Amino acid sequence: MEEKKTTLLHIVSRIISDFFNPLVSLFIYFVYFSIQNYTFKEASTHFLPILLITILPVIIWIVWNVKTGRYTNMDVSNRVQRKSLYIFIAVCIVSYLAFNYIKNGFIDFVMLFILILLFALQLSNLYIKSSMHTAFNIFVAALFFAFDVKIGFVWLAIAILVGITRVILKRHTIKEVFMGAGIAFLVSFIYLYCNIQFQQQNDSIEELPIETTIK
Repeated sequence: MEEKKTTLLHIVSRIISDFFNPLVSLFIYFVYFSIQNYTFKEASTHFLPILLITILPVIIWIVWNVKTGRYTNMDVSNRVQRKSLYIFIAVCIVSYLAFNYIKNGFIDFVMLFILILLFALQLSNLYIKSSMHTAFNIFVAALFFAFDVKIGFVWLAIAILVGITRVILKRHTIKEVFMGAGIAFLVSFIYLYCNIQFQQQNDSIEELPIETTIK
């Protein structure tokens, strides 16, 4: 009986861990945010470049490396193997940031902080293999917090659950999960602080008289 319970626990943990992997969680956020804030045409214009330049290439990269034996698994849980993954993701994000800046004339704030989180995790990886699953889900919770507090709390609970599954599946130690969480909380705090300052600045500009804004 004990063996069956353990097996069931691992099956459930695997389902949760696989479904809420960083790419899926970010995909859900971008889709939900686009639906809430844009028309269908605007959403397509905003989200398609992210999908085509970052998300899909990363998925293809991971699948290809797993099939060729360069990566042990889709989680890329090997610390040494993660180095090339971090570099590839960073290249994809920088490419998108450059594309968006050239096309729209501004830097995508969310993608910039995803890049910052990635660099922080890469730095951590030199010393300890911090949990990407936990880190990115905590950051996704922060992204939701910025415009929907309730969903932010729900996603934070999901992030905690994902962290637990990573330990159960032995993909990470408790220390590695806490390291990923700590990095994500720090980056998320900075993101939310900058986001609040940015919104307050925009609100103050909108409240200025027309004559003042023209000057």
